[in-house]
Amino acid sequence: MAIAIILVWTLIAALPSSLALLFASRVVSRRAARRRAVGFFHPYTNDGGGRERVLWCAVRAVQEERPDLDCAVYTGDHDASPDSLTARAMDRFGVKLLRPPKVVHLCKRKWVEETTYPHFTMIGQSLGSMYLSWEALCKYTPSFYLDTSGYAFTYPVARIFGCKVMCYTHYPTISTDMLSRVRQQTSIYNNKASIAQSVWLSRCKIIYYTIFSWMYGFVGSCTHLAMVNSSWTRSHIEKLWRIPDRTKRVYPPCDTSGLQALPLERPVAAPTFISVAQFRPEKAHVLQLEAFELSIRKLEADMPRPKLQFVGSCRNRSDEDRLESLKIRAVELKVERDVEFHKNVMYRDLVKLLAGATAGLHSMIDEHFGISVVEYMAAGVIPIAHKSAGPKMDIVLEEDGHQTGFLAQNVEEYADAILRILRMPESERVNMAAAARKRACRFSEQRFYEDFKAAIRPVMGTSSS
Repeated sequence: MAIAIILVWTLIAALPSSLALLFASRVVSRRAARRRAVGFFHPYTNDGGGRERVLWCAVRAVQEERPDLDCAVYTGDHDASPDSLTARAMDRFGVKLLRPPKVVHLCKRKWVEETTYPHFTMIGQSLGSMYLSWEALCKYTPSFYLDTSGYAFTYPVARIFGCKVMCYTHYPTISTDMLSRVRQQTSIYNNKASIAQSVWLSRCKIIYYTIFSWMYGFVGSCTHLAMVNSSWTRSHIEKLWRIPDRTKRVYPPCDTSGLQALPLERPVAAPTFISVAQFRPEKAHVLQLEAFELSIRKLEADMPRPKLQFVGSCRNRSDEDRLESLKIRAVELKVERDVEFHKNVMYRDLVKLLAGATAGLHSMIDEHFGISVVEYMAAGVIPIAHKSAGPKMDIVLEEDGHQTGFLAQNVEEYADAILRILRMPESERVNMAAAARKRACRFSEQRFYEDFKAAIRPVMGTSSS
């Protein structure tokens, strides 16, 4: 019996060192087997939003800059193949890849799903991303690792595997704005009312956020290059990661050239307002719907009745449920006949919808950039965007002294902006749309390619072929 106990304790004592040895041997073997390739960490290649557009434009840019390197995409979408992703990039975003990318399928994506972590979601997803990146890099170890989805906790893992790490950050996982809202006990999509109404729970969350922000700053500093999409994102990343010399602002790619071919004149008889955004909680679609209903109530009887089109993609069941709730809310507000819903549309169909729209709605608080706002402007659609972050600091600004759109913060302000556009003389609307279109040229796809290549060149070098 005593011998058995001693044997058990010996095995237990040896377990950590055995695991460490296994870990080290796996890392050493993978470092030695690194491929001449760029690995793009993007677990969701079907999200249909701005991040996916950045992914395909980034792949295209790397293929142009370093044709001697392979491009591999890490994805949890098991139906994805090189040909299907190439076709998707073209059909959904109008991006033509020079050659199909390699596909590395991930089986552990559930560890970054928000539904996996009902509580402490942020830290849960972050630690889960480390496990997912371990799977990714064990399956395929590239020379260069490029994260396009914002999983900063994967950077030290990639460094351990000997990769040069680069990232394109759309928004910080945590920000000083988030901390301030918890301190002010403000209820919002990422701060539940039950927490906001409790002083004790708010204090606990402040401690949690403070610890997390320190961890986020450490892992973020492991990247060799941090590309950010806006002035707002850059200011927060520089405060958190403290690597200003390795932080470059690269505005995201917006289809300004194709959309600029659309005529500025729009149907006067039935003015259409469009909202292009994924059906995610932070996009605040309900606010848009309520503002639209309020504007109809305030509209003069002899004015043409407007129409509202919601256009967006659904990533999962939660997004589907959110879309159904939005339809129910339209019925409750008695505007269901004035509202249309377009789900998971192809790029060519989106262009047709933009061609018929008078104005575009955007209502996300602290939107890091706002690709949809730029696309509105390029298409000659006057934007009504949230008065914060990217739209306020970078996009909806005067161009040559001319107004390019409207900024709003609540239902009443959005409704007032809608009414101003409806009552605006056609000549004034066309002039504002023209100024907006001119400003959108600053955020073109071509500008992205130029800035992106300039940013990665010091890290990746030039082609050896």
